[in-house]
Amino acid sequence: MQKTEWFKRKFPLIEDNGILPSIIERLRGTPARIEEITRELSPALLTLKQEDKWSIKEQIGHLSDVEPLWIGRLDDLTKGLAELRVADLTNQRTHTANHNAADIKTLQQGFREQRQEFVNKLSRLKDEQLYNTALHPRLKTPMRIIDLAYFVAEHDDHHLASVREIITK
Repeated sequence: MQKTEWFKRKFPLIEDNGILPSIIERLRGTPARIEEITRELSPALLTLKQEDKWSIKEQIGHLSDVEPLWIGRLDDLTKGLAELRVADLTNQRTHTANHNAADIKTLQQGFREQRQEFVNKLSRLKDEQLYNTALHPRLKTPMRIIDLAYFVAEHDDHHLASVREIITK
């Protein structure tokens, strides 16, 4: 099954803020899913690069690398800014981080800590903040907090699917 490239994805706007608790739960579970998927993998498989794509460690490291962006965009929305901060679409941080040299447990723990901060911020929001809207700079569509949370959950799953592809090839 061919996976759609991330930058070709389209994201629907979500009208029902009542599903945000479920999306937060999905986001909260990503660190545990990573740990489960990688628990039995050999060091060689964790650093294997196929077709010049990121290794499993690099996929996990990337999730940590972009977590400050998600937290920043959440701050942009809660402050009522007109446009969300721009992402580094070249992923320079991931390309230069040398995640393959890091211990898998260190990568997992770093992501877990950052994700907890994001989930905590989402969980503390007031209902009126959920209606704030800002323009996503790449997609050129308005996003609310629920849309951002869904976007992040989809980004997580995109990279977890990439990890599964490495494992199954």
